[in-house]
Amino acid sequence: MSGSETALLYNDRAVLENYHVSQAFRLLRDEEHNILNNLSKEEYREFRGLVIEMVLGTDMSSHFQQIKTMKTLLCHSDFSAMDKAKVLSLMLHCCDISHPAKDWNLHFRWTQRLMEEFFRQGDKEKDLGLPFSPLCDRNSTLVAESQIGFIDFIVSPSLEVCGDVLDRILHHVEGNKDGVIAEDSTVPTRCLQTSSPANSPSHSRASPRLFGSPGQSPRHLPAGGSVPRPWLKCLENNKLMWQELSDKDAELREQITEASKKRFREYANGLDK
Repeated sequence: MSGSETALLYNDRAVLENYHVSQAFRLLRDEEHNILNNLSKEEYREFRGLVIEMVLGTDMSSHFQQIKTMKTLLCHSDFSAMDKAKVLSLMLHCCDISHPAKDWNLHFRWTQRLMEEFFRQGDKEKDLGLPFSPLCDRNSTLVAESQIGFIDFIVSPSLEVCGDVLDRILHHVEGNKDGVIAEDSTVPTRCLQTSSPANSPSHSRASPRLFGSPGQSPRHLPAGGSVPRPWLKCLENNKLMWQELSDKDAELREQITEASKKRFREYANGLDK
């Protein structure tokens, strides 16, 4: 813990996420920047609540609990269990960590920039006499290995849950469009082998239309009732690329440092013009 003023303000919990949301809404108090001035007070409260929950949901310290919660919600056969704020938080979180699900060139560029951010944090921690945070020591971090682990244990499971959520949403929207809520066949297979409270009478209430209404034209589910998952191929390819680079970590760290220096020089030259 750095003991910075910002960390003290937010009690060391989701410091950057809290700071960014706070500053965003502080800017919106200025009439010149207020893009929400046409919202009613009720709409503004709902919007603010959603934004706060979604942005705080990008804090990696809440990642595993967030995925566990969404897996539990997916096992409910009643669509009303799909809490809108939690679904939107998952979507934003998946976007935030999704660079390994892009093609290699884009993924590698983002990895370089992210690792350099970590390394600069490590440099600052060293200057302050603090222990290195994970992946922040530019002299010993195994870049390739860290990305393989990131794909296997963070990104891939998250996008699997995201895909299952999209299946449930689009299935429900299709039913709303036709005026009929069909039996939900999109409950993940892993849930069908366990009993769920969702099957009890207390969960038999009508499902609210959180994500669609009659008359809309949503994207139709493809044959088989599942949305496409284009990220799977990218994850597999990128993991193979990192495996090939796993014995070149020293070179990768040097490459990241040099790329960062080059960007800084370009930025400084731009300021001088």
